[in-house]
Amino acid sequence: MSRLRVAVAQSRVSRDVSANGRTVRSVVRQAAREGARLVLLPEGMLSGYAKAQVPDWSVMDWAALERELDLIRRLARDLDIWLVLGSAHRLTAPNRPHNSLYVISDRGEIVERYDKRLCSHTEITRFYSPGFRAVTFAVDGFRFGLLTCIEVNFPELFAEYEQLGVDGVLLPAYPGESIFPVLAQAHAAINSYWVAVSIPAGLGLGFGSCVFGPDGTPVARAGDRSAVLVADIDASDPRWEIAQMAARPWRARAREGSIYAERRVSDDPRSTDPTCW
Repeated sequence: MSRLRVAVAQSRVSRDVSANGRTVRSVVRQAAREGARLVLLPEGMLSGYAKAQVPDWSVMDWAALERELDLIRRLARDLDIWLVLGSAHRLTAPNRPHNSLYVISDRGEIVERYDKRLCSHTEITRFYSPGFRAVTFAVDGFRFGLLTCIEVNFPELFAEYEQLGVDGVLLPAYPGESIFPVLAQAHAAINSYWVAVSIPAGLGLGFGSCVFGPDGTPVARAGDRSAVLVADIDASDPRWEIAQMAARPWRARAREGSIYAERRVSDDPRSTDPTCW
């Protein structure tokens, strides 16, 4: 397939895991009605996010979370749709949970899980255990990498996924700064792949969930209210031809370096002498 319809949610996250589960299922149903094959939901969508909804893990109803996750998995199977769902992932006590993204297939199976690697200071000292793996998965021939929120500040993570050959990076977040979408947009343009950002509704940061094309062009944007954005990732769209067929291969050759090494001038003092004028 040359086109994949992706739904990007902007949903309210509450302290009530069961309410969050109902919200997720509502979003998934709407996305399915609009023909989406993949749904992206915000960081901490099912469990709630540390501090904002979870003051400490003693308040977490893990049994309710498991029940809601099971219902969501069944719905994904029934609607033949993929999900990337943000949630805390419980570890064996006394280890802190991971801040995770569950990849749920259209068969209702958890086929992968991304555990946030570069957690914030508060996350790593009070709430979460870090992950250590890059994660990719494929839907209908399109390959995606996963990152979470503050990891937008680390270009090497986006470069890693470019080298892994992804078509796009999915970036659920619970951001606190208005610069966030600018950084995401830059990574899309620099790496010549799609970047989709899903954030909770009502953060009041002046931006919402968004999708950027492989040249950095915004292709879908939400306001501050709850929304489900739908965007087509279309490899055959001529808008992306230069980014995908020219810029990305050229940058890969530039990073490898041989095109420059073979043209290096090493026998001319006007090149080798930095004090020459």
